Amino acid sequence: MIVDDSAVTRCVIARIVDAIPTYEVIAAVGSIAQALAVLGDRPVDLILLDINLPGTDGLTGLPALTALAPDARVIVLSGSCTAGSPTALHAMALGAAATLAKPESSPLAGNFAHRLTALVADVMATTPRSAVASAARGDVFDIIAIGASTGGIHAMAPLLRALPDDLDVPILITQHLPGSFTGYFAQQLATLARRPVDVARDSLRIQRGRMILAPGDAHIRVVSTTDGAATRLDRAPAISGCMPSVDPMFESVAEVFGQRALGVVLSGMGRDGCRGAERIRAAGGVVAVQDQNSSVVWGMPGAIAESGLASTIGTPDQLGAFIARRKRSA
Repeated sequence: MIVDDSAVTRCVIARIVDAIPTYEVIAAVGSIAQALAVLGDRPVDLILLDINLPGTDGLTGLPALTALAPDARVIVLSGSCTAGSPTALHAMALGAAATLAKPESSPLAGNFAHRLTALVADVMATTPRSAVASAARGDVFDIIAIGASTGGIHAMAPLLRALPDDLDVPILITQHLPGSFTGYFAQQLATLARRPVDVARDSLRIQRGRMILAPGDAHIRVVSTTDGAATRLDRAPAISGCMPSVDPMFESVAEVFGQRALGVVLSGMGRDGCRGAERIRAAGGVVAVQDQNSSVVWGMPGAIAESGLASTIGTPDQLGAFIARRKRSA
């Protein structure tokens, strides 16, 4: 199925696909709504998806498409999907099997037909998404650490609301706030996330199904104990100058949880979290950041994205959906 708002592009891509042996185009539509209607009536093996669509854009609609067609591979075709771009990473994080940049001048420019044909062959040779998702919990994160500053409280709400009730991975949160607001913010978080929230203290055990919030006067550090992992308060000045700082939390999470750690950075001024994100990625973990358009200030998430450390970039809702899938980004 081809999903593109340009009738000319749909026609060109259809000719390319029809020329591939054993493949045929069963539908070529111009919107996410039309694509969902097709998926409700017939099975689809491959979806070629544009981003700039009327109504719901391609990236926003991607999770709905994969929910209706869990075995279908999705290739996102867009001029903004150059290799390694934030848009390409975002598409992959949302469930796309691959991305390919469309030429700007003509649908057939730059040997596009040959590149698309080769990419279709590679993608269709991979294991279906549903088979990967049903595998053992090898891709589940053991810890989620969220850092935020200016605009972060606003972003936290849709992210936490997107988490399902059965997601019991422990969550650590460092939000730049004065200590006098810590108790009130903890109550807000408990309501939004529908789970208990503790304010971090020395030797507080990290437990599944619970959230831990950094106090206003100390950083959270994670330490290994004989009974799992626990928090330790650190009041030493951070390089970022922030109190509490995201970097110590990320650095210690990387040391204790390694590749099973997920770090999330939401809207905020400065570069706090960037050093810690580097440690998480070096340990094999995953880092997700809020996109520029939805951020009040794109300083903290932008520093990570521009450093090439972000595996996933999206709106708070999309980041919440990514966490809910418990799936590691490639």
